[in-house]
Amino acid sequence: MRWSQLFAPTLRQDPADADAASHRLLVRAGFVRRLMAGHYALLPPAVRVRARIIEVIREEMTRIGGQEFVLPALHPADLWRRTGRWDAMGEEMFRLTDRRGAEVALGMTHEEVVAWLAGELGSYRRLPQIWFQFQTKFRDEPRPRSGLIRVREFTMKDAYSLDLDEEGLDRAFALHHEAYLRIFERLGVPVVPVEASSGAMGGNESVEFMCPTPAGEDRVVRCPSCAYAANVEKATSRLAPVADGPGPDVPERFDTPHARTIEELTVQHGVPADRQIKTLVYVLDDRLTLVLMRGDHALAEQKLADATGAVTIRPAQPDEIVKALGASPGSLGAVTATLPSGEPPPVLADEALRGRRDMTTGANVDGVHVRGVDVERDIAVTRWADLREVTAGEPCPRCGTALEVLTAIEVGHIFKLGRRFTEALDVRVLGPDGRQVVPIMGSYGIGVERAMAAIVEAHHDDAGIVWPAAVAPFRFAVVLLDPRDEQVRRVAERLHGELGPESILDDRDERPGAKFADAELVGVPYRVTVGRRGVAAGTVEIKVRATGETTTVPIDEAAGRLAALRP
Repeated sequence: MRWSQLFAPTLRQDPADADAASHRLLVRAGFVRRLMAGHYALLPPAVRVRARIIEVIREEMTRIGGQEFVLPALHPADLWRRTGRWDAMGEEMFRLTDRRGAEVALGMTHEEVVAWLAGELGSYRRLPQIWFQFQTKFRDEPRPRSGLIRVREFTMKDAYSLDLDEEGLDRAFALHHEAYLRIFERLGVPVVPVEASSGAMGGNESVEFMCPTPAGEDRVVRCPSCAYAANVEKATSRLAPVADGPGPDVPERFDTPHARTIEELTVQHGVPADRQIKTLVYVLDDRLTLVLMRGDHALAEQKLADATGAVTIRPAQPDEIVKALGASPGSLGAVTATLPSGEPPPVLADEALRGRRDMTTGANVDGVHVRGVDVERDIAVTRWADLREVTAGEPCPRCGTALEVLTAIEVGHIFKLGRRFTEALDVRVLGPDGRQVVPIMGSYGIGVERAMAAIVEAHHDDAGIVWPAAVAPFRFAVVLLDPRDEQVRRVAERLHGELGPESILDDRDERPGAKFADAELVGVPYRVTVGRRGVAAGTVEIKVRATGETTTVPIDEAAGRLAALRP
C-alpha cells in the first residue's frame, strides 16, 4: 500500500464533538467518519485493525472448540415473543414491518436464533456445542456518545454454549473466561473481570470484562487487597453496625415546612442523614411502588430491576406522586402511605434499613415528617433487597479493605443463561437414559469496534495513537524523504517490497515533518526513514513508535531487523 493512494484523511485539529481520546484520535487519524449519531463509517485503516481484532478473537474461540456461524440480522417477532423479550427490550430494539405485514426486528443479540437452531441437536451425543459469529448488531441507543464506545450499529462477536447440565455450563463459562483474558491480553486491552448484573439477558451469573479509562461510562468497584471486583450495579460492601435507641412507642409527627430534602432536614431539624428513610416512588410494570433507602444512600436502579424482575422501570412523575399519595416528593413516607383505592402500595426496602429503629421519614403531608419510626413495627415491607449503590471507601465485603471506584469501558460480557431460551423454544434432546432433557445455555459477547476504541484509550500519547503491533493497520511505515531522488526511491521501494503487505510506503510529495507527524498520529509501530544522506551512507533509520527509540542500521539488514520485531 502507498500512502498516496490510501484513503485516510488526517486532520490537524481535534473534532469539536469528541469527548474521549479514542473518538478524537480515530477521527483525526482518518480511521472513522460519523454518518449520523451512533453510526460510523470505518475507513480503510480501521477496517484493517478490525480484521486483526477479529482474527485474534477467532483464533481463541476456535482454540476452545468454537464453530463459526453467520446468522441473519433480521429476526421474526415470533421468536422474541416466545421468550418474552419482544416487549422487554422496549425502545432499544429496531422494529419494522415487511411488505407482507410481518413484524420483524434488527437483531440486538442472537439467543433466540441459536435456541431455534438447537432444536435440531436431537441427542446428548451432540453436546456440548460452542457456536460463535461476527455479526452486525443494532440497538437504538438513546444517547450515542464517545465515538465507537456507545453506538447504534456495531460488530459483535457473540458466542453461545449448549450443554446437557449445569456442570457442562460451568465448564463452558470457565473456558470463555480464560479465552477472554487471552484475547484482551493479545489485543493490548487491560481488563478487570467483575461480577455483573445479567439484566434483560437473564441467568444466574455473569462477568463483565472492564477496561479502566477516564472515558468509561461504567463504574467498577474494586478491592485493592483481594480479588473482589464488581460493576456498581452489582457491588456490595460491609456497612458499619448501627446502634439505635429504642425510640418512642409510637411515631410522632412534627412540622417541617421548609425541609424537602435530606440535607434540609439535617440542617434545619438536626436529623442525621443515616437516621432518615428516603422514600422514592417508582413505576414497576405500570404499578406504583415505594422504594425505601437510608437517607445517605443512593439507589442502584439495576439492582431494583434485578430484585423485582420488572420489565419496565421508571421514576414516577411528580403529578403521579401527588395524585397517588397526596403529597409531593420530599414529604413522602411508607408509614401512612395509602393509594386512592385505600390499599397500601407495595414497599421495597434496602437491607440497610432492616432492624432500624427511631428513624425519621415523610408523613405524606407536605411540610410534615414522622420521627421515632421502627421499620419492622411501623412499615409493612413487601420485599427486602440489596438496592444500595456502593461508594468509594466503604469496606470490602470479603476482606474489609477500603474499596475504590473506577470508571471503565465494558469490552466483554459472559452470561450463564440457564434454560430460559431453550425452554421457551421447546428445545429437547434425548439424554443418556432415553429421557428428554432441556439443554442449558451460555452467552458470550465482545464488541469489536468498542475493543478498537478501548485499545486506543489504553495506547495513545500527545502525538497520536500507539497501536500494539498485533492490531496495527500497518506494522511498518517506510517514509520516503526524497521522492524525486531515483536512488532513494529504489531503496524505499525495495524495503517496502521486502516488508510485504504489512508495510505502507509514504511516497507523498510532502514535507518530512508532515510525514513523520502522520506516521505518529496513525500509530504505525515501526517507522523506517529513507533519505538521501542515509542512502549515501548505506543506512536507514528505524524508530519504535511506543518508545521513541531510534536506530541506524545498514540498508541490507533493515528488513531482517524489522522482521525480528514482529509479535
